[in-house]
Amino acid sequence: MADAPNPGAGDVVAALATTRLVPVVVIEHHEDARPLAAALAAGGLRCAEITFRTDAAEAALRIMTERAMAEDESLLVGAGTVLTPAQVDRAVAAGARFIVSPGLSPTVVRHCQGLRVPVFPGVATATEIQAALEEGLDIVKFFPAEPLGGVAMVSALAAPFTGVRFIPTGGISATQLAGYLAHRSVLAVGGSWMVAPKLMAAGAWDEITRLTAEAVSMVAPPVREKG
Repeated sequence: MADAPNPGAGDVVAALATTRLVPVVVIEHHEDARPLAAALAAGGLRCAEITFRTDAAEAALRIMTERAMAEDESLLVGAGTVLTPAQVDRAVAAGARFIVSPGLSPTVVRHCQGLRVPVFPGVATATEIQAALEEGLDIVKFFPAEPLGGVAMVSALAAPFTGVRFIPTGGISATQLAGYLAHRSVLAVGGSWMVAPKLMAAGAWDEITRLTAEAVSMVAPPVREKG
């Protein structure tokens, strides 16, 4: 088990509702974590999802968390592609403030809930959304968003599930961002174009900053129903 539950869990959703943009990072070398955090911050974004797809992910989470603490910065870092309770424990111990999964695992969800760590499981169907609701969740990752129909599919799923908010992720580019952000049921959007593997491999931190700033400029508060 992780050492302690996340004391700031109640603030994570509010932070995501403000940033509305979550760069999804596949990091191959933990040494890149520090310049990546600086590049994102320079672009106006203090949020990132570090995917547990590489051996460097855990160390990168720790480095980004320690950097933020040392420099007194506000940085919301979560762990993505989390598949097991053991990975949840490792991620939380390394400083992850939230957990994201590609699919819905009740075991992972309940483990996160036991630690009071926000968890956003991936869903693709109405059946999976109902299963998430049964686990007490009303915020889910819609994945893979573009292959499943994009904004049109979000609208179709949101119609019967009016209290559910989505974090669409998967295949989304800068040109599609505005459409998702304009949807009233979208809490935030996950994307990797501003932290693409080729940019990370080249150490193109200035370009990452430019693309991040461009995306941040498109962010607006989510639409809410009147009355």
